[in-house]
Amino acid sequence: MGVRRASNLHVRRDGVDHQQGAEVSCAICFSVAVAIMPVALILAGLAALAVGGEVLVRGATTIARLSGLTPAVIGLTVVAMGTSLPELVVSLLAASRGSPSIAIGNVIGSNLFNIVGILAITAMVVRLPVRGSVVKIEWPFMFAASWIGVMFMRDGVVDRLEGGTFLAALLLFTTYAVWLARQEMQAAEAAQFSAETEARSLPPRAREMGVAVALLAAGIVLLILGGNWLVDGAVVVARNLGMTERVIGLTIVAAGTSSPELAASLIAARRGQTDVAVGNLIGSNIFNVLGILGVTALVTPIAVPPEAIRVDAWWMLGTSFVLFPLMRRRLELGRAEGAILLLSYGIYLGQLLRG
Repeated sequence: MGVRRASNLHVRRDGVDHQQGAEVSCAICFSVAVAIMPVALILAGLAALAVGGEVLVRGATTIARLSGLTPAVIGLTVVAMGTSLPELVVSLLAASRGSPSIAIGNVIGSNLFNIVGILAITAMVVRLPVRGSVVKIEWPFMFAASWIGVMFMRDGVVDRLEGGTFLAALLLFTTYAVWLARQEMQAAEAAQFSAETEARSLPPRAREMGVAVALLAAGIVLLILGGNWLVDGAVVVARNLGMTERVIGLTIVAAGTSSPELAASLIAARRGQTDVAVGNLIGSNIFNVLGILGVTALVTPIAVPPEAIRVDAWWMLGTSFVLFPLMRRRLELGRAEGAILLLSYGIYLGQLLRG
């Protein structure tokens, strides 16, 4: 009898231990799933933004070509603005959902990443020629836009009036750029725009207005979905890691939304298509400040975090300023200039993550 009781007691203990072990395993699996979910949302959001942006640009470019616009005009408007649509969607959603630090951080971080990240890495792969118009027109306009952006941020909010001013300035710049392209564009630049427009369009057999409009609609849907997923995931990751939304916006979100431009720049560099590389990235920075901040502020005023005013905005302005003498010296950017820009980005990231 005693042996039987002891045996039963042993079986019960084994059952309890097994049940507790199963509960612990389930708890661990649940914790891992909770930790992975926001990261998966970020990755899915970035993928949807990249695909959606590309699909939308292809549809819009095809519509523009079927409407009779020239490659230069399409390249300076549809393609240039279309490549920044992921940043626009993310900043717009973040600001409207109460995460202004991500909205501002995305714009400032994207501008930094374009110049001291993408441009630096590309220049270290292949020498980038600098067109005269970049030094005389596009860089001054980018620096002026960045300066005005910093001034508008200093009171802690970018309001609707300032957003409208940004958009008016963007319209003025785009109109002037298109006019200048028609008057003074060189043959090599025209060929580059033509090649880029051709690459961004649908294949000849599929160039129908209905197909292009369908792609345009699909791109918009993917951008909205991707933007929501990215913002949701970024907010949760920031909370789980004890990081601020400002840091997440300046790093993961900004680099993620700009990663298609990095890939495109490296591919173009490998193919020797470098004639408009510098101008494209400077144009993207102009659209980030005037277009993204302008549209977002017009929809909902953006509260600017104090750290963004004291530190990040001035880094954006400072790197924009440093770019000028690097371009002006030899009218090209090579490994030395790329290394200087990349080093400055490393210093900024180190300061950001320590602080």
